[in-house]
Amino acid sequence: MSATSRSLQPVRRFVRTPKGLLTVVLAILTVVAAPVEGMRLVAPMLVAATGTAMATDAVIMRVGDGAWTFPDGGMLTGWIVALILSPHERWWVGVATSAIAIIAKHAVRGKSANVFNPAAIGLVAVYYLFDAAQSWWGALSDAPLAMVAVLVATGAFIADRVNKVPVVIAFLGVYFALATAGAYTGAADTVAELYRAPDLHAALFFAFFMVTDPPTSPPRHRDQLVYGAITAGCAYAVFRGLGAVHFLLSGLLVANVWEAWRRRAQRRARQAARGSVGQPEIAEA
Repeated sequence: MSATSRSLQPVRRFVRTPKGLLTVVLAILTVVAAPVEGMRLVAPMLVAATGTAMATDAVIMRVGDGAWTFPDGGMLTGWIVALILSPHERWWVGVATSAIAIIAKHAVRGKSANVFNPAAIGLVAVYYLFDAAQSWWGALSDAPLAMVAVLVATGAFIADRVNKVPVVIAFLGVYFALATAGAYTGAADTVAELYRAPDLHAALFFAFFMVTDPPTSPPRHRDQLVYGAITAGCAYAVFRGLGAVHFLLSGLLVANVWEAWRRRAQRRARQAARGSVGQPEIAEA
């Protein structure tokens, strides 16, 4: 094996992982979407959000683990933040969003993983702190309609590779079922925008790349169906009740809480079962 091949082995191994595959997919979406928006316009936000997330993640892991580690998780969080925030937004809003996202990831954790989707909690926070705008430009919302095929193809690929297809189907099915029902119950003008850009593209991007987040979503298919339905139901409720731009993200944060509760309850049930097995039986008098 040549020296070049050996040096590329870590890269090849990374690309085969879920994080590596998502990196490739986000790169494809960025390459397609950036020329439509204008590279000079989107570059500052991409650099600010991704750079801040990586730096913050690296420092926190260094303090906790005692060693420097490549912050691939932080990179993906910052990248998603940049693809959702409006490129017309001030660059330091991307810095604040990514910093909040990564700090929350490390501060609010269960036994094995973070509770909240980092990008979601960061984006909701800066909406209230700075009235930050979201355009979901990375979802190809300003690209020709035919380009939605790229979004669906790459998203379906990722969902399949991380074994999260049921949660995508559950979310999209319940979300658009509620929207359709709303159209027939007097809210046609309100819900019509959910079927147009940028909201349609946002829902697809959100379903494929955020609802499927492995650390914060359930591994079992049955639980994924419930998780997806909760996300959709709460997102639609926020949309109808508040009309806030963060309605999708808020629905996800509610589902994150449910998943954290489910994992805690499951863990306690297992501990109780082990405890009962280990207790000696007491004979009746």
